[in-house]
Amino acid sequence: MAVMKHGTVCGLDIGTTKTCAVVAIEGPSGLEVVGIGEAPSLGMRKGVVVDLDQTIKSIEAATEQAERMAGLPVEDVYVGITGDHIRSTNNRAVVATANETREVCDADVRRVVDASKLINLTADRQIIHALPRYFTVDGQEGVEDPIGMAGGRLEVDTHIVTGGQTFITNVLKCVHRAGLEARGVVFEPLASSASTLLSEERQVGAVLLDIGGGTTDIAVHSLGSAIYTATIPVGGNILTSDIALGLKTSHDQAEEVKRRFGAGVRDNSSEERFSVQTLDGRTAKEHSTAELRAIVVPRVLETLRMARQKIVENVPRDLVLGEVVLTGGGSLLPGMAEIAEDVFGLPVRVGVPKNVTGLTETVAQPQYATAIGLILFGANGHGEMIETSRRSGTLWQRIRKFAADLWN
Repeated sequence: MAVMKHGTVCGLDIGTTKTCAVVAIEGPSGLEVVGIGEAPSLGMRKGVVVDLDQTIKSIEAATEQAERMAGLPVEDVYVGITGDHIRSTNNRAVVATANETREVCDADVRRVVDASKLINLTADRQIIHALPRYFTVDGQEGVEDPIGMAGGRLEVDTHIVTGGQTFITNVLKCVHRAGLEARGVVFEPLASSASTLLSEERQVGAVLLDIGGGTTDIAVHSLGSAIYTATIPVGGNILTSDIALGLKTSHDQAEEVKRRFGAGVRDNSSEERFSVQTLDGRTAKEHSTAELRAIVVPRVLETLRMARQKIVENVPRDLVLGEVVLTGGGSLLPGMAEIAEDVFGLPVRVGVPKNVTGLTETVAQPQYATAIGLILFGANGHGEMIETSRRSGTLWQRIRKFAADLWN
């Protein structure tokens, strides 16, 4: 496993609600989390920087807390990227093998992957990821490792994720001004997938929904790789706003009600009543979970149906999808999994981070899925690098190591 300076790897999840930094080292049994830090995010909205100074302060506070817990300095970080500016596509490219022996070599793999990146991009967009799904050698599809195979024609299917340069630059500017170096960027649902999905789920077919404060990220996997990724600019914060408006109470009171009751008790025979402070804070008013359901359920249904519609429009119908995995802080909303089962017609589970040791009780929570996934990407050298000269090993060695160390 490749680690960074001081033998550490750090993931930085700059969310709409909170900024989270996780520090890990290579331990005897794999990647070991030794530090975690959190700070409120006051300068982000729906995955986009709206206040540079506030975002910098959040990054500094989270990383300093993680440093103190780990007892190690943090200099380099792998940064999560999200937002409605993200787009994805699948592309196919083909090259002739250059070796006189008609044997596929590392240079051929590099050329065909680079060729797959030749897509129509406007000047304000850049590629974040180009992830090879599988190779084809002289018509033989589904090849995982083409190196050394005989053949004159090499093809690749690649999942490509792009983002707006302005949005990405602003995030990286905040990281730099916080005294950190961005070693790589990772689209957040891919990071969350890395930390929560089982290899069997990715093979059979799974939909990952990472429900954050300002966005809901989507990653659809089939036959072992990502085939569709996207972001919806709606998250848990809008539910809090709806509750505050509907119950005529403060944001803090609404957040407490949301965390306690979620979508409300779905069994009408088990109604509960609760009180919230009015906006002036002087009196309390009683409400029922039936009132809460009337506010929350339509918004949850709208968000999940938006995600389902994007998947229906962009994922081939003949692919078998076996499960939906919810993660992120929004997945903890009581009743969310049951509603998701109704919307998607598939089994639903809540995904928690795995594949790491250390601080397990602390980080084994859905809200840390992205941050843990970032350190997994970083440790395996598979984030989109800011300075590509720092990559080590051949292209296929990195791809093969990523698959072996991370997914299996």
